[in-house]
Amino acid sequence: MQKSTARLSDLLNSLTSAARQAGWSDAEWARRSGLPKETLCRLRSRSTCDFATLDALARSVGATLTVHEGPARTSANGLWPSVVDRRLEARLVDVLRTGMTRPEDWRPLGPPFFLAGLAVTLASVPSLDRRTYLDLAEALHPGATVPRVFARWLAETPLPPSRFLPMLQAGLDRAA
Repeated sequence: MQKSTARLSDLLNSLTSAARQAGWSDAEWARRSGLPKETLCRLRSRSTCDFATLDALARSVGATLTVHEGPARTSANGLWPSVVDRRLEARLVDVLRTGMTRPEDWRPLGPPFFLAGLAVTLASVPSLDRRTYLDLAEALHPGATVPRVFARWLAETPLPPSRFLPMLQAGLDRAA
C-alpha cells in the first residue's frame, strides 16, 4: 500500500470510528456531511481525496483537520538544525518574545543540544531570568551548562550569539 493510501485510510478509519460512536451508518454520515453516499464509498478505495470532502466528513463528526509540523530536520550528528535561516531565527525570536520557557514549547524548534546551548546563551542576557534559562537548558540537554559542553556549542553552533542576540534584542524591544 502506498504511503498516501495508508494515510488516507488511517484518517478515514478515525473519522469512521467517530461516526460509528455517534451511531451513524455511512448513509447518515454522508448525509450529515452534505455528500452523496457513493462519494464516501468510493473514497475508501482511493489513494487521494480533495480537502473539501475530508473537511466535510471531519466537521460532521465534530473533528477538525490540522497540520502538525514534523520534527525539525537535523544535521548528520543530530546536534544542529540542518538549516539555520531567517525563518528559524524568526521562530526562535517569536518564542522568546512570548516568554515561553517550558521544554515542551521549545522541543519542536530544533535539536535538543542546539536549543540547550541557545538557552545557556540567553541566561547571559540581563533582561532575562538567568536561573530559568539555565534550568531550561538542563531540561533540554542534561549537561548543557557544563563549561566544556557549552564551549563545544559555542565553537560549532550555526547560529552565533553575536548574530542572534542583536536580533533577539530588537524583537524584545518591539514587544515592549
